[in-house]
Amino acid sequence: MAGRDINNIIELIKDNFKAAFSNPIVVATLIAIIILPSLYAILNIEACWDPYEKTGNMEFAVANLDNGTTYEGLDLNVGNELVNGLKNDTNFKWVYVSESDLREGVKNGTYYAGIVIPKNLSENVVSITTEDPQTAKLYYVVNEKTNPVAPRISQQAANAVYKEINAKIVEFINLAAYAKLGELQSSLSAGSGQLSSGAAQLSSGASQVSSGAGQVSSGAAQVSDGASQIEGGADQVSEGAVQVQEGSSQVQEGASQLESAVDVSQLPEGQVKQVVSSSLDLANASSQVAQGSNNLANGSINLASSSAQLARGSTELAEGSLSLAAGAELLSSSAAYALVTAASALAGASNSLAGVTGINETALGDYFYSPITLDTVELYPVDNYGSQVAPFYLVLSMWVGALITCVMIRPGTSTGTKYSPLEMYFGKLALFIVMALLESAVTIALSFIIGISISNPLMFIFSCAFVSVVFMIFVYSVFSALGHIGKAISILLLVFQISGTGGIYPIEIMDPIFKALYPYLPMTYAINIVREATLGLLWSNYMPSFWVLIAIAVATVIICLIIKERADDAAHYFEKKLEESGLF
Repeated sequence: MAGRDINNIIELIKDNFKAAFSNPIVVATLIAIIILPSLYAILNIEACWDPYEKTGNMEFAVANLDNGTTYEGLDLNVGNELVNGLKNDTNFKWVYVSESDLREGVKNGTYYAGIVIPKNLSENVVSITTEDPQTAKLYYVVNEKTNPVAPRISQQAANAVYKEINAKIVEFINLAAYAKLGELQSSLSAGSGQLSSGAAQLSSGASQVSSGAGQVSSGAAQVSDGASQIEGGADQVSEGAVQVQEGSSQVQEGASQLESAVDVSQLPEGQVKQVVSSSLDLANASSQVAQGSNNLANGSINLASSSAQLARGSTELAEGSLSLAAGAELLSSSAAYALVTAASALAGASNSLAGVTGINETALGDYFYSPITLDTVELYPVDNYGSQVAPFYLVLSMWVGALITCVMIRPGTSTGTKYSPLEMYFGKLALFIVMALLESAVTIALSFIIGISISNPLMFIFSCAFVSVVFMIFVYSVFSALGHIGKAISILLLVFQISGTGGIYPIEIMDPIFKALYPYLPMTYAINIVREATLGLLWSNYMPSFWVLIAIAVATVIICLIIKERADDAAHYFEKKLEESGLF
């Protein structure tokens, strides 16, 4: 750049600053331009500081119609308990009215919303303990027309009531179940005692079976001895019967010989005839005795055989009785062990339930209200919502500040002047950069005053000033090169950047067009570096965005200078025609 060019640039800079202080009206206008962007940011941040902190003046209607009910002799009215709980809730202004007043008030806008607690609420809550449980209902009435945000805030109130009711219901159900646990604990305890008693009786019975088996075994031994004696006597009887039979046979043979030798009928009457006749009768009687002795011997043998079988059966019975006794004793031992184990388990369960059922019901209700707690680990914690949205509104105000400044102060064209497009560009740029720094200074000061949470003050100051200068260079360059077309481009970018930079809502939930534009919008990277400096600095996030903004500024200057060199006259002509219309 030649020395003449530099002198002309310096001359333009001096003229611009001299004009800035030429009269009080210009000074006042410039001060207004410097302050307005900061007010845009600060007022929006302040409004978002804690939106739910100021809902205490919002009226939320409640109509409690609950008639209540009884449960196990106790009066229960969930609606009244809810109303008593809401009296301590200062998040909203709770107004208790009739159902008709509530519905009419919501309809005409007196109340943003309201909840009707029906007559059968308590009955439906208690019905969970019956065979026909009914769903407990609340009726939420909301007027969507009154205000776009109020219904969303009122929904928070409805959720508070809903959660409170649910907490009461869960508490009731669990306490009812807790009472049933107490009954179960008593039953288990009694069952444990019965099983222990049954185990003792079974063991005693097994002992009696074992004793009886011993007696059977002893008796079987005696039967066996007696059978042996009978068997021995039967042998002796059999031998005697054989001898008797042999003697009888001899006697009968002699009688037969006598009878064949002597005809008794031919003998004369007298002693001889009587002796012979008696001998024959004796022989016949001896034969009968021999036959009887033989029968006796056979019967004795049969008796001995049966006695032996009886002895063997008695022995087998004794052995079976002993096996039965052993099995009964083993069964008794196993069954008694099983019963004792079951009794011990039931006793343990009973003791465990006793530990549960002994808990204080108030503490138990608190536990059931929140059986699981959530421990939150917060990275880069922020005290308020206002500080969370501050990066977006601060960066947005810097773009708005650049836009207002370029609209109010002419970037100028070189047409009709002694200055070249390049000299005009740089000569005017200095004033705009100073305005950007002053605007950022006011914004930074007010950010500290209202108490935005700033983790790194030095980087916050640097980042805000840096972003303000980059935005001013971008908007000024577009205005300087393209005139009114540049204004249109800057305003259009503003519109897209409000929703397309992920400043408040995640970009993932936005329309596809914003997702596509997101990487190409300057505010995307500006919000990132201001957020890092404000809420917690991570260099790996900060530096890439910082270099992208540098690249945007350099690229903008180069491109706009090329355009200005070639199209400055055309831009001037375009502006002149618009001015001639009297509308611009």
